[in-house]
Amino acid sequence: MTHPNAAALFAASDLTWPAETVTRQGPFLLRHAPGAGGRVNCATAEGSFSEADIDAAIAAMHAKGGPRLFMIRQGAGAPDDSALDQALADKGYNTVSPTRLMVAPTGPIAARDLPRVRAFVVWEPLAIQHDIWEEGGIRAPRRAVMMRADCPKAALLGRLNDHPACAGYLGYDARFGLSELHALYVLPHQRRQGMAVNALTMAARWTESEGGHWIGLAVEEHNTAARALYESLGFVEAGRYHYRMHPEDTK
Repeated sequence: MTHPNAAALFAASDLTWPAETVTRQGPFLLRHAPGAGGRVNCATAEGSFSEADIDAAIAAMHAKGGPRLFMIRQGAGAPDDSALDQALADKGYNTVSPTRLMVAPTGPIAARDLPRVRAFVVWEPLAIQHDIWEEGGIRAPRRAVMMRADCPKAALLGRLNDHPACAGYLGYDARFGLSELHALYVLPHQRRQGMAVNALTMAARWTESEGGHWIGLAVEEHNTAARALYESLGFVEAGRYHYRMHPEDTK
């Protein structure tokens, strides 16, 4: 069974982690959600463009007070953003946050042993999950993204040593039989004890309960420990992206 391609993962991310507003500026889609991170505050090219189109998109993002930030996508089925990447490099835009899209079949993960009372799914998120996310730097604007997502969704809660250990968010895209895992954070004192694997096991089981067979996520290239963990569970790379950011902006 062939896994969902990069185009599917980008589409599922837009559904499960949506911007507050999405507007069209010529051939560009401009996402806007103040304080909620790059994926919901960036522009993507949805067709051929000119230098003037790029400048108009830059001006529109700047006028909204957001970062002048463009997503550059790679992978099967995704648009060819290489010309945009070069055009922005020529303007002095910096490369930031190189990220890999990874995907795995749920079956082998869901079949793993899951000790009792180690992972749960609920909706809406509990206060303790908000507290864990807050400690992990997943602030209120990012949590608002989860709340407005219009799809089947669940909030993961993990426990270890009789105490809360992690929180995460899942959104399901029925078009691809795919859930997307976002905002997984394990408390520092609960790490290296299998909590992330327990959370992914619960995520895979929840995905199957929704009728899906795939789970996807995004991980920054520098996070080699997380990538190694995901690969050990059967995740493979399906695509990549990075951003081009105006040098005067901060992400």
